[in-house]
Amino acid sequence: MSGTLIIAGVGAFLAVCIAIGLYMARRVEGQSENYIVAGRGLILPIVAATLMAQSLDANATLGNTDLAADFGFWAGAALPVGLAACLIICGLFFAKPLNRMNLMTLPDFFRRRYNRPVEIFGSIVTCLSFTILLAGNLVAGGFLFETFLGTSYVTGIAILGVIILLYTLTGGLFAVAYTDIIQASVALVGSIALLAWIAINYGITIPDGMGPGATEQLTDPEAGAMINWAQIVALAFGNLVALDFNERVLAAESPETAQRACFAAAVGTLVIGLPFSIVALSAPEILVQAGVQADGVPVLYALMQDVVPTSLAILVLAGIIGASLSTGDGAVLATSSVIARNIAGIRVEETQYEATEMDRLLLFTRIIAVPIAVIGAFFAIRLPETGLLLVLAFDISLAGVVVPYVLGMYWSKANAPAAIAAIVTGAVSRIGLFVLMPETYGLENTLLYVPNDVFTPAFDGYPTFLCLGLALIVFVTVAQITHETDAPEPSPTAYTTVTDDD
Repeated sequence: MSGTLIIAGVGAFLAVCIAIGLYMARRVEGQSENYIVAGRGLILPIVAATLMAQSLDANATLGNTDLAADFGFWAGAALPVGLAACLIICGLFFAKPLNRMNLMTLPDFFRRRYNRPVEIFGSIVTCLSFTILLAGNLVAGGFLFETFLGTSYVTGIAILGVIILLYTLTGGLFAVAYTDIIQASVALVGSIALLAWIAINYGITIPDGMGPGATEQLTDPEAGAMINWAQIVALAFGNLVALDFNERVLAAESPETAQRACFAAAVGTLVIGLPFSIVALSAPEILVQAGVQADGVPVLYALMQDVVPTSLAILVLAGIIGASLSTGDGAVLATSSVIARNIAGIRVEETQYEATEMDRLLLFTRIIAVPIAVIGAFFAIRLPETGLLLVLAFDISLAGVVVPYVLGMYWSKANAPAAIAAIVTGAVSRIGLFVLMPETYGLENTLLYVPNDVFTPAFDGYPTFLCLGLALIVFVTVAQITHETDAPEPSPTAYTTVTDDD
Protein backbone atom coordinates (compact mmCIF):
# COMPACT_ATOMS: atom_id res chain seq x y z
CA MET A 1 0.00 0.00 0.00
CA SER A 2 2.78 2.45 0.87
CA GLY A 3 4.30 1.97 -2.58
CA THR A 4 0.98 2.86 -4.19
CA LEU A 5 0.61 5.94 -1.99
CA ILE A 6 4.15 7.02 -2.82
CA ILE A 7 3.52 6.73 -6.54
CA ALA A 8 0.22 8.62 -6.14
CA GLY A 9 1.94 11.41 -4.24
CA VAL A 10 4.81 11.70 -6.68
CA GLY A 11 2.32 11.49 -9.53
CA ALA A 12 0.37 14.44 -8.12
CA PHE A 13 3.62 16.41 -7.89
CA LEU A 14 4.44 15.60 -11.51
CA ALA A 15 0.95 16.65 -12.56
CA VAL A 16 1.47 20.05 -10.94
CA CYS A 17 4.82 20.46 -12.73
CA ILE A 18 3.25 19.53 -16.07
CA ALA A 19 0.36 21.94 -15.52
CA ILE A 20 2.73 24.81 -14.69
CA GLY A 21 4.94 24.02 -17.66
CA LEU A 22 2.03 23.88 -20.09
CA TYR A 23 0.57 27.09 -18.68
CA MET A 24 3.86 28.93 -19.21
CA ALA A 25 3.81 27.93 -22.89
CA ARG A 26 1.69 31.01 -23.55
CA ARG A 27 4.72 33.18 -22.77
CA VAL A 28 6.66 31.79 -25.76
CA GLU A 29 4.46 33.62 -28.30
CA GLY A 30 6.09 31.83 -31.23
CA GLN A 31 9.49 33.47 -30.66
CA SER A 32 12.75 31.53 -30.26
CA GLU A 33 14.21 34.14 -27.90
CA ASN A 34 11.32 33.61 -25.52
CA TYR A 35 11.60 29.84 -25.88
CA ILE A 36 15.38 29.52 -25.44
CA VAL A 37 16.27 32.34 -23.00
CA ALA A 38 12.84 33.31 -21.58
CA GLY A 39 12.94 36.74 -23.19
CA ARG A 40 16.09 37.60 -21.17
CA GLY A 41 13.92 38.92 -18.35
CA LEU A 42 14.09 36.47 -15.42
CA ILE A 43 14.31 38.16 -12.02
CA LEU A 44 16.70 37.22 -9.19
CA PRO A 45 14.57 34.70 -7.22
CA ILE A 46 13.65 32.81 -10.38
CA VAL A 47 17.22 32.74 -11.74
CA ALA A 48 18.57 31.61 -8.36
CA ALA A 49 15.95 28.84 -8.09
CA THR A 50 16.52 27.58 -11.62
CA LEU A 51 20.33 27.61 -11.20
CA MET A 52 19.99 25.71 -7.94
CA ALA A 53 17.65 23.20 -9.56
CA GLN A 54 20.06 22.79 -12.47
CA SER A 55 22.87 21.95 -10.06
CA LEU A 56 20.93 19.56 -7.85
CA ASP A 57 19.70 16.97 -10.27
CA ALA A 58 19.08 13.30 -9.52
CA ASN A 59 22.78 12.62 -9.97
CA ALA A 60 23.77 15.01 -7.19
CA THR A 61 21.13 13.61 -4.82
CA LEU A 62 20.54 9.95 -5.65
CA GLY A 63 24.09 9.46 -6.98
CA ASN A 64 25.41 11.43 -4.03
CA THR A 65 23.94 8.99 -1.49
CA ASP A 66 25.12 5.90 -3.38
CA LEU A 67 28.69 7.21 -3.59
CA ALA A 68 28.79 8.36 0.04
CA ALA A 69 27.37 5.06 1.32
CA ASP A 70 29.91 3.03 -0.65
CA PHE A 71 33.07 5.16 -0.46
CA GLY A 72 32.64 7.80 2.26
CA PHE A 73 31.27 11.30 2.81
CA TRP A 74 33.58 13.10 0.39
CA ALA A 75 32.85 10.71 -2.47
CA GLY A 76 29.20 11.83 -2.37
CA ALA A 77 29.67 15.39 -1.13
CA ALA A 78 32.10 16.02 -4.00
CA LEU A 79 29.03 16.41 -6.23
CA PRO A 80 27.25 19.31 -4.44
CA VAL A 81 30.60 20.83 -3.37
CA GLY A 82 31.87 20.84 -6.95
CA LEU A 83 28.62 22.27 -8.29
CA ALA A 84 28.52 24.98 -5.62
CA ALA A 85 32.14 25.87 -6.37
CA CYS A 86 31.20 26.26 -10.04
CA LEU A 87 28.42 28.68 -9.16
CA ILE A 88 30.82 30.77 -7.08
CA ILE A 89 33.46 30.80 -9.83
CA CYS A 90 30.86 31.75 -12.40
CA GLY A 91 29.52 34.52 -10.20
CA LEU A 92 32.99 35.96 -9.63
CA PHE A 93 34.36 35.83 -13.17
CA PHE A 94 31.82 34.88 -15.86
CA ALA A 95 28.16 35.65 -15.09
CA LYS A 96 28.36 39.39 -15.69
CA PRO A 97 30.38 39.41 -18.94
CA LEU A 98 28.40 36.49 -20.36
CA ASN A 99 25.06 38.13 -19.62
CA ARG A 100 26.24 41.40 -21.19
CA MET A 101 27.00 39.71 -24.50
CA ASN A 102 23.31 39.21 -25.34
CA LEU A 103 23.93 35.65 -26.54
CA MET A 104 21.25 33.01 -27.08
CA THR A 105 23.45 29.94 -26.47
CA LEU A 106 26.94 29.37 -25.07
CA PRO A 107 28.41 28.31 -28.47
CA ASP A 108 27.47 31.80 -29.73
CA PHE A 109 30.45 32.92 -27.64
CA PHE A 110 32.79 30.68 -29.61
CA ARG A 111 31.51 32.10 -32.90
CA ARG A 112 31.91 35.67 -31.66
CA ARG A 113 35.30 35.15 -30.06
CA TYR A 114 36.82 32.80 -32.64
CA ASN A 115 34.95 31.72 -35.80
CA ARG A 116 32.30 29.39 -37.20
CA PRO A 117 34.42 26.17 -37.09
CA VAL A 118 35.16 26.68 -33.38
CA GLU A 119 31.45 27.19 -32.80
CA ILE A 120 30.71 23.85 -34.47
CA PHE A 121 33.44 21.90 -32.66
CA GLY A 122 32.45 23.36 -29.29
CA SER A 123 28.78 22.63 -29.96
CA ILE A 124 29.43 18.98 -30.80
CA VAL A 125 31.39 18.38 -27.60
CA THR A 126 28.89 20.12 -25.33
CA CYS A 127 25.92 18.38 -26.99
CA LEU A 128 27.55 14.99 -26.42
CA SER A 129 28.20 15.93 -22.81
CA PHE A 130 24.62 17.00 -22.22
CA THR A 131 23.10 13.95 -23.80
CA ILE A 132 25.02 11.93 -21.19
CA LEU A 133 23.80 14.32 -18.48
CA LEU A 134 20.21 13.81 -19.60
CA ALA A 135 20.74 10.06 -19.35
CA GLY A 136 21.82 10.33 -15.72
CA ASN A 137 18.57 12.04 -14.84
CA LEU A 138 16.45 9.51 -16.69
CA VAL A 139 18.16 6.77 -14.65
CA ALA A 140 16.52 8.11 -11.48
CA GLY A 141 13.08 7.90 -13.05
CA GLY A 142 13.73 4.38 -14.25
CA PHE A 143 14.67 3.17 -10.77
CA LEU A 144 11.81 5.06 -9.11
CA PHE A 145 9.04 3.52 -11.19
CA GLU A 146 10.69 0.10 -11.10
CA THR A 147 11.00 0.18 -7.32
CA PHE A 148 7.65 1.64 -6.33
CA LEU A 149 5.31 0.88 -9.22
CA GLY A 150 6.66 -2.48 -10.35
CA THR A 151 7.20 -1.40 -13.93
CA SER A 152 10.37 -2.27 -15.81
CA TYR A 153 13.38 0.04 -15.56
CA VAL A 154 13.03 0.89 -19.27
CA THR A 155 9.35 1.80 -18.83
CA GLY A 156 10.26 4.18 -16.01
CA ILE A 157 12.79 5.92 -18.24
CA ALA A 158 10.17 6.25 -20.96
CA ILE A 159 7.63 7.76 -18.55
CA LEU A 160 10.02 10.42 -17.29
CA GLY A 161 11.24 11.17 -20.81
CA VAL A 162 7.70 11.76 -22.06
CA ILE A 163 6.94 14.09 -19.13
CA ILE A 164 10.10 16.09 -19.82
CA LEU A 165 9.23 16.43 -23.49
CA LEU A 166 5.61 17.32 -22.78
CA TYR A 167 6.20 20.71 -21.23
CA THR A 168 9.68 21.45 -22.59
CA LEU A 169 8.42 21.24 -26.19
CA THR A 170 5.67 23.73 -25.43
CA GLY A 171 7.01 26.17 -22.84
CA GLY A 172 10.79 26.19 -23.34
CA LEU A 173 12.84 27.99 -20.68
CA PHE A 174 9.76 29.73 -19.30
CA ALA A 175 8.33 26.30 -18.44
CA VAL A 176 11.71 25.08 -17.17
CA ALA A 177 12.31 28.12 -14.95
CA TYR A 178 8.90 28.31 -13.33
CA THR A 179 8.67 24.59 -12.66
CA ASP A 180 12.20 24.79 -11.21
CA ILE A 181 10.85 27.01 -8.42
CA ILE A 182 8.54 24.34 -7.05
CA GLN A 183 11.05 21.56 -7.74
CA ALA A 184 13.88 23.32 -5.89
CA SER A 185 11.57 24.17 -2.98
CA VAL A 186 10.42 20.57 -2.59
CA ALA A 187 14.02 19.32 -2.79
CA LEU A 188 15.11 21.78 -0.10
CA VAL A 189 12.35 20.86 2.33
CA GLY A 190 12.73 17.14 1.63
CA SER A 191 16.49 17.13 2.19
CA ILE A 192 16.33 18.91 5.54
CA ALA A 193 13.29 16.91 6.70
CA LEU A 194 14.99 13.60 5.90
CA LEU A 195 18.14 14.53 7.82
CA ALA A 196 16.08 15.65 10.82
CA TRP A 197 13.95 12.47 10.82
CA ILE A 198 16.98 10.18 10.62
CA ALA A 199 18.73 12.11 13.41
CA ILE A 200 15.70 11.95 15.71
CA ASN A 201 14.73 8.33 15.09
CA TYR A 202 18.08 6.61 14.50
CA GLY A 203 20.80 9.12 15.23
CA ILE A 204 23.59 10.00 12.81
CA THR A 205 26.03 7.10 12.56
CA ILE A 206 29.40 7.77 10.96
CA PRO A 207 31.53 4.66 10.31
CA ASP A 208 35.26 5.00 10.94
CA GLY A 209 37.12 6.61 8.04
CA MET A 210 33.90 7.51 6.22
CA GLY A 211 32.84 10.88 7.67
CA PRO A 212 33.54 14.55 6.88
CA GLY A 213 36.51 14.51 9.25
CA ALA A 214 38.21 11.67 7.39
CA THR A 215 40.61 13.98 5.56
CA GLU A 216 42.46 11.01 4.05
CA GLN A 217 39.57 10.92 1.56
CA LEU A 218 41.05 14.18 0.22
CA THR A 219 44.75 13.53 0.77
CA ASP A 220 45.44 9.80 0.35
CA PRO A 221 45.05 8.25 -3.12
CA GLU A 222 44.53 4.86 -1.44
CA ALA A 223 41.44 6.31 0.25
CA GLY A 224 40.02 7.69 -3.00
CA ALA A 225 41.47 11.20 -2.79
CA MET A 226 42.34 11.41 -6.48
CA ILE A 227 38.86 10.29 -7.50
CA ASN A 228 37.16 12.72 -5.10
CA TRP A 229 39.24 15.67 -6.30
CA ALA A 230 38.66 14.67 -9.91
CA GLN A 231 34.91 14.84 -9.32
CA ILE A 232 35.14 18.23 -7.62
CA VAL A 233 37.32 19.72 -10.38
CA ALA A 234 35.20 18.22 -13.16
CA LEU A 235 32.08 19.83 -11.73
CA ALA A 236 33.62 23.10 -10.53
CA PHE A 237 35.06 23.89 -13.96
CA GLY A 238 33.27 21.55 -16.36
CA ASN A 239 29.89 22.96 -15.35
CA LEU A 240 31.12 26.43 -16.37
CA VAL A 241 30.42 25.43 -19.97
CA ALA A 242 27.22 23.52 -19.24
CA LEU A 243 24.64 24.47 -21.86
CA ASP A 244 21.63 24.66 -19.53
CA PHE A 245 23.64 26.40 -16.81
CA ASN A 246 24.65 29.22 -19.14
CA GLU A 247 21.18 29.35 -20.67
CA ARG A 248 19.91 30.41 -17.25
CA VAL A 249 22.70 33.00 -16.85
CA LEU A 250 21.86 34.45 -20.27
CA ALA A 251 18.16 34.64 -19.34
CA ALA A 252 18.74 36.87 -16.27
CA GLU A 253 17.35 40.39 -16.56
CA SER A 254 20.75 42.00 -15.89
CA PRO A 255 24.43 41.11 -15.31
CA GLU A 256 24.03 41.93 -11.62
CA THR A 257 21.04 39.60 -11.32
CA ALA A 258 23.02 36.81 -13.00
CA GLN A 259 25.92 37.24 -10.57
CA ARG A 260 23.81 37.41 -7.41
CA ALA A 261 21.76 34.41 -8.52
CA CYS A 262 24.95 32.34 -8.85
CA PHE A 263 25.97 33.12 -5.27
CA ALA A 264 22.48 32.42 -3.87
CA ALA A 265 22.25 29.15 -5.80
CA ALA A 266 25.66 28.04 -4.48
CA VAL A 267 24.38 28.29 -0.91
CA GLY A 268 21.18 26.44 -1.78
CA THR A 269 23.11 23.70 -3.55
CA LEU A 270 25.12 22.97 -0.40
CA VAL A 271 22.10 23.21 1.91
CA ILE A 272 20.23 20.62 -0.17
CA GLY A 273 23.09 18.36 -1.23
CA LEU A 274 25.17 17.88 1.91
CA PRO A 275 22.36 16.39 4.06
CA PHE A 276 22.06 13.56 1.53
CA SER A 277 25.78 12.79 2.00
CA ILE A 278 25.34 12.68 5.78
CA VAL A 279 22.20 10.51 5.63
CA ALA A 280 24.05 8.07 3.37
CA LEU A 281 26.62 7.37 6.10
CA SER A 282 23.90 6.12 8.45
CA ALA A 283 21.86 4.36 5.77
CA PRO A 284 23.64 0.96 5.70
CA GLU A 285 23.24 0.42 9.47
CA ILE A 286 19.63 1.66 9.39
CA LEU A 287 18.79 -0.79 6.60
CA VAL A 288 20.37 -3.64 8.59
CA GLN A 289 18.31 -2.71 11.66
CA ALA A 290 15.17 -2.62 9.54
CA GLY A 291 16.02 -5.96 7.90
CA VAL A 292 16.02 -4.40 4.43
CA GLN A 293 18.11 -5.72 1.56
CA ALA A 294 19.17 -2.93 -0.82
CA ASP A 295 20.91 -5.11 -3.41
CA GLY A 296 20.47 -3.58 -6.85
CA VAL A 297 18.42 -0.66 -5.51
CA PRO A 298 19.79 2.84 -4.80
CA VAL A 299 20.36 3.33 -1.07
CA LEU A 300 18.01 6.28 -0.86
CA TYR A 301 15.20 4.39 -2.58
CA ALA A 302 15.64 1.52 -0.11
CA LEU A 303 15.17 3.97 2.76
CA MET A 304 12.10 5.50 1.14
CA GLN A 305 10.53 2.12 0.42
CA ASP A 306 10.88 0.37 3.76
CA VAL A 307 12.09 2.73 6.50
CA VAL A 308 10.82 6.32 6.51
CA PRO A 309 7.14 7.35 6.81
CA THR A 310 5.17 7.46 3.58
CA SER A 311 4.60 11.22 3.76
CA LEU A 312 8.33 11.88 4.09
CA ALA A 313 9.10 9.40 1.33
CA ILE A 314 6.73 11.24 -1.00
CA LEU A 315 8.39 14.56 -0.19
CA VAL A 316 11.95 13.29 -0.70
CA LEU A 317 11.18 11.32 -3.85
CA ALA A 318 9.25 14.24 -5.32
CA GLY A 319 12.35 16.35 -4.71
CA ILE A 320 14.57 13.79 -6.47
CA ILE A 321 12.25 13.42 -9.44
CA GLY A 322 11.79 17.17 -9.54
CA ALA A 323 15.55 17.51 -9.67
CA SER A 324 15.62 15.03 -12.54
CA LEU A 325 13.01 17.02 -14.39
CA SER A 326 14.75 20.36 -13.79
CA THR A 327 18.00 19.19 -15.33
CA GLY A 328 16.46 16.82 -17.86
CA ASP A 329 14.23 19.45 -19.40
CA GLY A 330 17.04 21.98 -19.36
CA ALA A 331 19.36 19.50 -21.07
CA VAL A 332 16.83 18.70 -23.79
CA LEU A 333 16.08 22.39 -24.40
CA ALA A 334 19.71 23.56 -24.39
CA THR A 335 21.02 20.70 -26.53
CA SER A 336 18.28 20.96 -29.15
CA SER A 337 18.68 24.74 -29.40
CA VAL A 338 22.45 24.41 -29.87
CA ILE A 339 22.01 21.78 -32.58
CA ALA A 340 19.47 23.96 -34.40
CA ARG A 341 21.22 27.30 -34.00
CA ASN A 342 24.93 26.56 -33.75
CA ILE A 343 25.40 23.31 -35.67
CA ALA A 344 22.65 23.54 -38.30
CA GLY A 345 23.15 27.31 -38.49
CA ILE A 346 19.47 28.26 -38.27
CA ARG A 347 19.42 31.85 -37.10
CA VAL A 348 16.61 34.33 -37.32
CA GLU A 349 16.07 38.01 -36.77
CA GLU A 350 13.25 38.00 -34.26
CA THR A 351 12.09 41.42 -35.48
CA GLN A 352 10.96 39.88 -38.78
CA TYR A 353 8.08 38.06 -37.10
CA GLU A 354 4.80 39.09 -35.58
CA ALA A 355 4.16 37.99 -32.01
CA THR A 356 1.80 35.24 -33.19
CA GLU A 357 4.12 33.73 -35.79
CA MET A 358 6.55 30.90 -35.01
CA ASP A 359 10.09 31.50 -36.25
CA ARG A 360 12.23 28.83 -37.91
CA LEU A 361 14.71 28.46 -35.04
CA LEU A 362 11.89 27.73 -32.61
CA LEU A 363 10.37 25.15 -34.95
CA PHE A 364 13.63 23.27 -35.54
CA THR A 365 14.56 23.39 -31.84
CA ARG A 366 11.29 21.68 -30.96
CA ILE A 367 11.72 19.06 -33.68
CA ILE A 368 15.27 18.17 -32.59
CA ALA A 369 14.24 17.84 -28.94
CA VAL A 370 12.58 14.48 -29.62
CA PRO A 371 15.64 12.55 -30.92
CA ILE A 372 17.77 14.13 -28.19
CA ALA A 373 15.46 12.60 -25.57
CA VAL A 374 15.60 9.23 -27.33
CA ILE A 375 19.42 9.20 -27.40
CA GLY A 376 19.53 10.19 -23.72
CA ALA A 377 17.24 7.26 -22.92
CA PHE A 378 19.59 4.91 -24.79
CA PHE A 379 22.55 6.00 -22.63
CA ALA A 380 20.42 5.65 -19.48
CA ILE A 381 19.56 2.06 -20.37
CA ARG A 382 23.18 1.14 -21.13
CA LEU A 383 24.74 2.76 -18.04
CA PRO A 384 22.35 2.99 -15.07
CA GLU A 385 24.78 4.83 -12.76
CA THR A 386 23.59 8.31 -11.78
CA GLY A 387 26.72 9.73 -10.17
CA LEU A 388 29.03 8.36 -12.86
CA LEU A 389 26.99 9.85 -15.69
CA LEU A 390 26.92 13.30 -14.08
CA VAL A 391 30.65 13.59 -13.62
CA LEU A 392 31.49 11.93 -16.95
CA ALA A 393 29.31 14.48 -18.73
CA PHE A 394 31.14 17.40 -17.19
CA ASP A 395 34.51 15.66 -17.53
CA ILE A 396 34.10 15.69 -21.32
CA SER A 397 33.22 19.39 -21.28
CA LEU A 398 36.08 20.10 -18.90
CA ALA A 399 38.65 18.48 -21.17
CA GLY A 400 37.31 19.80 -24.46
CA VAL A 401 35.72 23.20 -23.95
CA VAL A 402 36.76 24.89 -20.69
CA VAL A 403 40.22 26.02 -21.84
CA PRO A 404 38.99 27.79 -25.03
CA TYR A 405 36.17 29.36 -23.00
CA VAL A 406 38.21 30.67 -20.07
CA LEU A 407 41.22 31.82 -22.08
CA GLY A 408 38.97 33.14 -24.83
CA MET A 409 37.27 35.33 -22.27
CA TYR A 410 40.39 36.73 -20.65
CA TRP A 411 43.54 36.09 -22.78
CA SER A 412 44.16 38.39 -25.74
CA LYS A 413 46.29 35.85 -27.65
CA ALA A 414 43.58 33.19 -27.74
CA ASN A 415 42.74 32.37 -31.36
CA ALA A 416 40.79 29.93 -33.51
CA PRO A 417 43.58 27.42 -34.33
CA ALA A 418 44.37 27.10 -30.63
CA ALA A 419 40.71 26.66 -29.74
CA ILE A 420 40.10 23.89 -32.29
CA ALA A 421 43.32 22.10 -31.34
CA ALA A 422 42.38 22.18 -27.63
CA ILE A 423 38.78 21.07 -28.20
CA VAL A 424 39.79 18.09 -30.33
CA THR A 425 42.73 17.11 -28.13
CA GLY A 426 40.83 17.39 -24.86
CA ALA A 427 37.61 15.67 -25.94
CA VAL A 428 39.26 12.84 -27.89
CA SER A 429 41.80 12.10 -25.15
CA ARG A 430 39.08 12.07 -22.45
CA ILE A 431 36.75 9.79 -24.38
CA GLY A 432 39.71 7.59 -25.32
CA LEU A 433 40.81 7.18 -21.72
CA PHE A 434 37.23 6.51 -20.66
CA VAL A 435 36.88 3.50 -22.96
CA LEU A 436 40.28 2.22 -21.80
CA MET A 437 39.49 2.49 -18.08
CA PRO A 438 37.74 -0.47 -16.40
CA GLU A 439 36.41 1.91 -13.74
CA THR A 440 35.54 5.60 -13.71
CA TYR A 441 35.14 7.34 -10.33
CA GLY A 442 35.09 3.99 -8.59
CA LEU A 443 32.28 2.55 -10.72
CA GLU A 444 32.54 -0.21 -13.31
CA ASN A 445 32.55 1.00 -16.90
CA THR A 446 29.60 -0.89 -18.38
CA LEU A 447 28.98 1.55 -21.23
CA LEU A 448 32.02 0.97 -23.44
CA TYR A 449 35.24 -0.66 -22.21
CA VAL A 450 38.10 -1.93 -24.35
CA PRO A 451 40.00 -4.52 -22.25
CA ASN A 452 43.70 -3.77 -21.84
CA ASP A 453 46.56 -4.31 -19.38
CA VAL A 454 47.86 -0.73 -19.42
CA PHE A 455 45.16 1.20 -17.55
CA THR A 456 44.00 -0.25 -14.24
CA PRO A 457 41.62 0.99 -11.52
CA ALA A 458 44.66 2.52 -9.78
CA PHE A 459 44.74 5.15 -12.57
CA ASP A 460 41.15 6.19 -11.85
CA GLY A 461 40.79 9.96 -11.35
CA TYR A 462 43.99 10.89 -13.14
CA PRO A 463 42.41 11.19 -16.62
CA THR A 464 40.42 14.22 -15.46
CA PHE A 465 43.57 16.21 -14.73
CA LEU A 466 45.66 14.71 -17.52
CA CYS A 467 43.22 15.59 -20.32
CA LEU A 468 42.59 19.10 -18.98
CA GLY A 469 46.33 19.72 -18.71
CA LEU A 470 46.88 18.38 -22.21
CA ALA A 471 44.22 20.69 -23.65
CA LEU A 472 45.78 23.68 -21.84
CA ILE A 473 49.28 22.90 -23.12
CA VAL A 474 48.04 22.44 -26.69
CA PHE A 475 45.99 25.65 -26.58
CA VAL A 476 48.80 27.85 -25.27
CA THR A 477 51.39 26.31 -27.60
CA VAL A 478 49.28 26.68 -30.75
CA ALA A 479 48.20 30.20 -29.79
CA GLN A 480 51.82 31.30 -29.34
CA ILE A 481 52.89 29.75 -32.65
CA THR A 482 49.97 31.10 -34.70
CA HIS A 483 49.43 34.41 -32.92
CA GLU A 484 51.11 36.52 -35.60
CA THR A 485 49.43 34.78 -38.55
CA ASP A 486 45.99 34.34 -37.01
CA ALA A 487 45.37 37.45 -34.93
CA PRO A 488 42.47 36.94 -32.51
CA GLU A 489 39.49 39.18 -32.04
CA PRO A 490 39.56 41.55 -29.05
CA SER A 491 38.79 39.64 -25.88
CA PRO A 492 35.19 40.24 -24.69
CA THR A 493 36.06 40.86 -21.05
CA ALA A 494 33.80 41.88 -18.22
CA TYR A 495 34.02 45.49 -19.39
CA THR A 496 32.98 44.88 -23.00
CA THR A 497 29.40 44.88 -24.21
CA VAL A 498 28.69 42.78 -27.29
CA THR A 499 25.42 42.96 -29.18
CA ASP A 500 23.83 40.24 -31.29
CA ASP A 501 24.60 40.81 -34.96
CA ASP A 502 23.19 37.54 -36.35
